[in-house]
Amino acid sequence: MTAQQTPAGSRLGRRNDPDRRDRIIDACLDVIARAGVAGTSHRKVAAEAGVPLGAMTYYFDGIDELLREAFTRFAVTVSDRFERRMADAKDAEAARAAVIAIILEDVFGDDRELILSHELYTLAAREAAFRSITSAWMLRSRTALERHFDPETARLLDALIEGLTIHRALDAEARDPHEVERAVTRITTV
Repeated sequence: MTAQQTPAGSRLGRRNDPDRRDRIIDACLDVIARAGVAGTSHRKVAAEAGVPLGAMTYYFDGIDELLREAFTRFAVTVSDRFERRMADAKDAEAARAAVIAIILEDVFGDDRELILSHELYTLAAREAAFRSITSAWMLRSRTALERHFDPETARLLDALIEGLTIHRALDAEARDPHEVERAVTRITTV
């Protein structure tokens, strides 16, 4: 059978695994969450995804492309959740409540997301090629906020969301959830 006669969905007569690329990307995020970007390698990701090591170079030109794909998936997932919260808000009061919920419940919803976010921030701070991911993420957040708030307020809220979430996640002492409500109210009340 020639390459032209090979059935769709197969390569060299073998069935391709249509979910393999996605599994590799998801596995990459799991490895980053566990070992950090510095501890992530093709070998570790392949083992986590349950694929042959050679599959890594078939799907990705190198570790940077894999990291970009993985962090892009992560940022889009978080942004989608953020946008849904803001889209569901029907008025200014509901929008304020949505921002509070984003800070208290959504952003860095678990340790894995906290670690992935900080790994992405650090990588973007070191390597300009990854800043497009964080820039797109921030733009989507501000655009979602601008459904309910003017651009300056949206920018301030975006920074507040990041900052308060980091403080709440990393502070050794429990934080008062009402401080989030007070901060959001101060920024959004004209």
